[in-house]
Amino acid sequence: MECEICGKTVPENNPIRAKIEGSVMVVCKECSKLGKIQKTPPKPKFVKKTKSTRKNNTPTRKKTYSRNDEPTEELIENFSEEIRHARESKKWSREDLGKKINERVSVINRIETGKMTPDNKLTKKLEKTLDITLLEKVDNVDLNQFINNSTGERTLGNIMKIKRK
Repeated sequence: MECEICGKTVPENNPIRAKIEGSVMVVCKECSKLGKIQKTPPKPKFVKKTKSTRKNNTPTRKKTYSRNDEPTEELIENFSEEIRHARESKKWSREDLGKKINERVSVINRIETGKMTPDNKLTKKLEKTLDITLLEKVDNVDLNQFINNSTGERTLGNIMKIKRK
């Protein structure tokens, strides 16, 4: 068994499960410091019948995902500053912008301070009203280039750069 972040070997008899950025993963001792260690779940005392173990043996359908399900546009990193700067350059108050896009002032305030990320619909309204670009095209990444050479498996550590706090 391998660490899902760095790819190091994790003992199978005692894997460490840690919650990192909202996801529970099997990690090595070093990577477990990046999150909160989770208790191992108790083993079930009985086997719950599922659709696949019932008499008619009808298998359950699993949803398959394709490349088309992946987003093609992504919100720019400094969206809050761009929105505030564009609003101020038009000499509008937050109340004025809120009226123009039919949103509350508190929503505009939270977006401009970075406490809230606008959804796609609101982002499009802001782009159109303020005449700015907030969404950028995302290139499809070939994940095969991130395969761990020692084991031939992909890990999060191969794909992303770990930012230590």
